[in-house]
Amino acid sequence: MTSVNDVRTESTDDEGSGPSGYAAARLRLLQGEAQSGPPRRSALAEATDDWLTELFASGISGAGVSLVAVGGYGRGELSPRSDLDLLLLHDGTAGPTEVAALADRIWYPVWDLGLALDHSVRTPAEARKTAGDDLKVQLGLLDARHIAGDLGLTAGLRTAVLADWRNQAPKRLPELRELCEERGERQGELQYLLEPDLKEARGGLRDATALRAVAASWLADAPREGLADARRRLLDVRDALHLTTGRATDRLALQEQDQVAAELGLLDADTLLRQVYEAARTVSYASDVTWREVGRVLKSRAVRPRLRAMLGGGSRSAPVERSPLAEGVVEMDGEVVLARAAKPDRDPVLPLRAAAAAAQAGLPLSLHAVRRMAAAARPLPTPWPAEAREQLVTLLGAGRPTVEVWEALEAEGLITRLLPDWERVRCRPQRNAVHTWTVDRHLVETAVRASELTRRVGRPDLLLVAALLHDIGKGWPGDHSVAGEIIARDVAARIGFDRTDVAVLASLVRHHLLLIETATRRDLEDPATVRSVADAVGSAGTLELLHALTEADALATGPAAWSSWRGSLVADLVKRVSAVLAGDEPVDPDDIDPTAEQERLAVEAFRTGGPVLALRAQTEPIATDGGEGDAATEPEPLGVELLIAVPDQPGVLPAVSGVLAMHRLTVRTAELRALSLPTEWGGGAKEPDGKGGSGSVLLLDWRVAAEYGSLPQAARLRADLVRALDGSLDIVARLAERDAAYPRRRGVVAPPPRVTVASAGSRLATVIEVRAQDAPGLLHRIGRALELSDVRVRSAHVSTLGSNAVDAFYVTGPEGAPLPSEEAVSVARALEGALRG
Repeated sequence: MTSVNDVRTESTDDEGSGPSGYAAARLRLLQGEAQSGPPRRSALAEATDDWLTELFASGISGAGVSLVAVGGYGRGELSPRSDLDLLLLHDGTAGPTEVAALADRIWYPVWDLGLALDHSVRTPAEARKTAGDDLKVQLGLLDARHIAGDLGLTAGLRTAVLADWRNQAPKRLPELRELCEERGERQGELQYLLEPDLKEARGGLRDATALRAVAASWLADAPREGLADARRRLLDVRDALHLTTGRATDRLALQEQDQVAAELGLLDADTLLRQVYEAARTVSYASDVTWREVGRVLKSRAVRPRLRAMLGGGSRSAPVERSPLAEGVVEMDGEVVLARAAKPDRDPVLPLRAAAAAAQAGLPLSLHAVRRMAAAARPLPTPWPAEAREQLVTLLGAGRPTVEVWEALEAEGLITRLLPDWERVRCRPQRNAVHTWTVDRHLVETAVRASELTRRVGRPDLLLVAALLHDIGKGWPGDHSVAGEIIARDVAARIGFDRTDVAVLASLVRHHLLLIETATRRDLEDPATVRSVADAVGSAGTLELLHALTEADALATGPAAWSSWRGSLVADLVKRVSAVLAGDEPVDPDDIDPTAEQERLAVEAFRTGGPVLALRAQTEPIATDGGEGDAATEPEPLGVELLIAVPDQPGVLPAVSGVLAMHRLTVRTAELRALSLPTEWGGGAKEPDGKGGSGSVLLLDWRVAAEYGSLPQAARLRADLVRALDGSLDIVARLAERDAAYPRRRGVVAPPPRVTVASAGSRLATVIEVRAQDAPGLLHRIGRALELSDVRVRSAHVSTLGSNAVDAFYVTGPEGAPLPSEEAVSVARALEGALRG
């Protein structure tokens, strides 16, 4: 079966409406640059109508039969690879053989051109019965459009279907709403997905069609401002997707976004996604408002007969109750509306006051109230009055209800009017699988998370505003933390904070990644690490706020960004920095004596001449009640501590990391330390020349976790480690065999690894940072490359976010001193080359 895009025009009807003529006209429409968007969709539908009319006319004649377009084709919206949804309608007077022959005359030419066809043959009664049984069929018939044949037959069906829909709306609209919600849960929200389904995801074309059906019921109507443009934009993107892929697909895959953007004349894929997100947000908000109105109307209809009976059957109705919430703001019928005495044109704080009241009450803001405020509200003076700032903080501190209220304000442009810098982050995509949300939604989510932590800080207002602003710099080029500091300083001053608070907010935004990056990528035993954080933070109050902001930011990012392990590392760092800010000096790790267990393992390794290890589970008490009182606690696993002592010798790091990779153990942190033991203890370690023990033992204190399943036995780990150290276990071959047995699926090509020398100073070692695609055995490959560069690894700090590994290695020269700058750069280049090879 040939594709329409490849069809050959072999007959003489190239300029007519026959199959070849239709195919040629179709190709001209799809390949021509002059027409696109709605004009092309309409022209494509018109050309298809002409062709199908000719096919229909070549069949039986007379009344009683018509050809009807339904669904998207019925709306005249044919995308390049759209299905043709057709109904052959007959009144039953023609014989079955005649009707079947006519259907064949229409269906087979469509199939011969390679077009997808959704077809049916029914009488009006059959069509109505099927619609009554199948909601999807009924939705398609609501857009029925006559193509050819008996116009009266088609018109009669349309009238009957619309009447059925309106009569059955109280029953069918809840069914439609449930269908939309199930689809949204299954497909996700279009406005946040990196590879969205333009049709099925929440806020997509299916939801836009559902809103048309609600309007056709006459029970409620969707907000029309911007809805038609949003729907047009989604259809335009789908057209471009069909043209660039040559397939009938609705999923906007990552690898196709640049081509689709180019087809639409857009700057890049980010611009494309932002337009898709904006359109989806409009559809989603319209859906929320519409379904809320449907629920209100249906509830009112259900209550009205009982109320009439209570009132004695008269025409009287009970007055609508209006409960005051704040000055100028009341609750009415489950929504927050403006009081009759409210004057939005004289009360510039009213939008924030209404929003805060709605969020605190857990109620939606009425669409009419938001639009009235958007049309009439005066701009706030600069700086804001204290009440406006307090209402903003109240709104941000309301928790989960803040999201819906914020979206209502944003839909009518009130957020960018209050915070002009918001425009640059609105609907901005984040091309990182770790992030769940767009930049703007992530900021609101961080404020929601921060609202749960306000009891931990002395200045909850600063925490909430910092949460809202911490990524505001992502709308500007360069380091978003640096740009964000400047913007946050300006915004904080504009909304009325004093100079001291402005400085704190600017510092929080500038350093919002400091704790998590330092805790997971730097050696916390290094005094220089702790001192540098203390110098950046400056005060205990700022550190307290930064700790809470770090947790809220990570929790709002996605499940891969926060864990008990990460939380324990950040808490450890905060504890150390707090001590320094209180006047204590950080302890030099070389001055810390080994624990009794470490010393025992070191002595045993020295005496036996081989590796000795111990596994010990690590747990951390966590609160379980979520309240403000004394929380019950239960242990949460943080991983397993793996202690290894081995006589000092080359190749320890790659050997240990390779054995762990073989046993599917993920390394989270790794610290290596050399201990000198008294030679009179008489160890069994051998020097390369075969002489007695050197008296030096390496202690490895690692945190590991099983990828899945249970941990291996310590005896098995030790046996494999012995073989790896003596060269009888080929780790490289074993890892290669495992990779070959479990080939990875093809996906987006990962960017190449990057290795740099970190600028953060350490007097103990040189810090080399590796950013690469996470893979089994990555730490083993890094260890081998560092061994070949003749450097010693003092500690390793492993951090994985999604599929990205960000690892830091503290290395020294053979004598234990940091590397000279040129040598450090050379080591980094060699390591990067090894990883790329």
